[in-house]
Amino acid sequence: MSVEDYQKAKEIILNEEEIADFVGGHTDELISLAEEKIGLKFTGLYFEYLKTFGAGNFGAQEIYGIINADFENSSVPDAIWYTLTERREINLPDNLLVIYDTGSDEIFCLDYNQIDDNGEPKVVSFVPRVNLESQTYEIIANDFGDFLLDLVKQEVQK
Repeated sequence: MSVEDYQKAKEIILNEEEIADFVGGHTDELISLAEEKIGLKFTGLYFEYLKTFGAGNFGAQEIYGIINADFENSSVPDAIWYTLTERREINLPDNLLVIYDTGSDEIFCLDYNQIDDNGEPKVVSFVPRVNLESQTYEIIANDFGDFLLDLVKQEVQK
């Protein structure tokens, strides 16, 4: 169950302060502004992440979110800025929100075309140098909770 995974991940992040570096939670107003800018509605677990942590790093893992209201002049780990940039530069489809850069050939995105019964989008991989017709959209995690827990566990097991 993804809510439990998210709660577990949140607990680990809060307990490992020395490797957690987040901008801090955001208001509903700022989150709404981001939704309008990007044309997507954030739900459940990712919405909770934005309200609790905003965006930032856990150890070497950088989890994208919202930094502030200046979505045009920002940088990683700003998911809104990064997604808008990728839409312009590589024709990233509008249903994807970039939440993680692997540092190799792919980026991980929430896919708002693949939503489960709880309204949670799947986390899929997108390969920037591959044509849209050839993308496989491999499912990386069933939802943001699963994804976050995996990342967090990788860092605490080092």
